Amino acid sequence: MDWDEVRIFLAFAREGSFSAAAKRLGIQHSTVSRRIQALEKKLATPLLERSASGYELTRAGEELRISAYRIEQELLSFEAASAGQSNEAVGELRVTAIANMASTILMPIFARFSAANPNIDLRIEVTNDSVRLAEREADVALRQTNAPGETLIGTRLTTVASAVYGSVGYCKAYKSGQFDEKWIGVDCCDYHRTWTKQACPTNEHAFCVDETSLTVAALKEGLGVGYLPCFLGDAEPTLARAREPEQQHDLGLWLLYHRDLRNVKRVTLFREHMQREIKQLVDIFEGKQEAIR
Repeated sequence: MDWDEVRIFLAFAREGSFSAAAKRLGIQHSTVSRRIQALEKKLATPLLERSASGYELTRAGEELRISAYRIEQELLSFEAASAGQSNEAVGELRVTAIANMASTILMPIFARFSAANPNIDLRIEVTNDSVRLAEREADVALRQTNAPGETLIGTRLTTVASAVYGSVGYCKAYKSGQFDEKWIGVDCCDYHRTWTKQACPTNEHAFCVDETSLTVAALKEGLGVGYLPCFLGDAEPTLARAREPEQQHDLGLWLLYHRDLRNVKRVTLFREHMQREIKQLVDIFEGKQEAIR
């Protein structure tokens, strides 16, 4: 059996469709279908069958999924164990982070790590979605959460505070009673979506966005108010706080990785680097910088 074909089949089994598996692997939709068909031909048994909702695994497909997952975990464990035996800071390090954080306050920190460790190939990927660290979609994840996964090793770096922001002119006019509060509809993450719904139960929004940088741009144009992490909102001189941070909106910033990687030198170096750097920025993350500005 060709492991590459099995790997593609396993991606399909996890995602449930050819298109989703293709997106995850970074290959063409047709390639996924063709390689699975080739695998079925070699095994002389169907692995997928059509259903009303698309494709489902056959009994043989389910058995192969279990076996393939076990093999994958063995290979990943061996890879991590062998990497952990080396004291050299070399190799690829894949870090996933939230886009609005990675492109702003964290980028200088990443740059300094890369400069200090030229033999480590640092790859930054941004996503607001959960990443399967157990399956090595990334080596390290920087995530805002108050409930990190139990199967992962985590280091809580700091607290990320959020507040309600609007343009300086908008906040001044609103506080003087010139018009009613208007909320920008947001769909950038579950947290901001939920908080906005709680603050604006009618869910009536004349303007909606689906990404934090768009929220910032909309607020600067005076289109209303919306939630932003303080490290982002306080950094914009044209924005002001319409409401101060509330403890119920605090989130932990965690550095997470799989326990198999705990002894890998490049992961250890990155964790220690992030702890040192973030410690100097605690006031900014916790929203205390506003009092200084």
